[in-house]
Amino acid sequence: MQQYKRDFIDFMVQSDVLTFGDFVTKSGRSTPYFVNTGRYRTGSQLHRLGEFYADAIQTFISESACEVDVLFGPAYKGIPLVAATSIALARRDVDIAYTFNRKEAKDHGEGGSLVGHTPCDGDRVLIVEDVTTAGTSIRETTPLLHAAAEVDLVGLVVSVDRAERGTGELSALDQVATDHAMAAFAIVTIDDIVEHLHNREIDGRVVLDDERRAAVTGYLATWGVS
Repeated sequence: MQQYKRDFIDFMVQSDVLTFGDFVTKSGRSTPYFVNTGRYRTGSQLHRLGEFYADAIQTFISESACEVDVLFGPAYKGIPLVAATSIALARRDVDIAYTFNRKEAKDHGEGGSLVGHTPCDGDRVLIVEDVTTAGTSIRETTPLLHAAAEVDLVGLVVSVDRAERGTGELSALDQVATDHAMAAFAIVTIDDIVEHLHNREIDGRVVLDDERRAAVTGYLATWGVS
């Protein structure tokens, strides 16, 4: 596992974004762990988060030989993510345009639903999201990009791949990739998290002991993809 992935897992735990216990997901499933990206709340956290997304994107570009012209952040959580990620990349001399959408189209001033870079025909667009469970935000926002120009959706990056089934046999992330004919990847997967955190101390405490690891393993045995 690459070092940036290990650092990102530690960062999520230290930011109280990744927690273990008893939770209920939006789909109604009882889950032994939860990723709440709404708990990132300081400028320094947002700065580091953008760096981790930049790490994942540059790895993707290097390994796939895919080029990216535009980063797109779906409203609302994708807006700070795409801004932080584009800044992180620019600091590495990788200056990529970015855009995001409004929930409601603006009917005055410049108007429209998109803010930032105006998509052009041929733009290769990478979507920057927090997590994907049902792919709802992607299905709602990709028509905006296609309506603006003949863009090429090259990929979707999220923070954590829960690697569990969506409505069918594929994982939610793989289903989005299949539905939109694009790559889909995460900074880390739940398998990465378990491997790195099992019986490891973070700031003097073990957050994933044998009992909690067994709970995650059991959950994935029920809901995970084969």
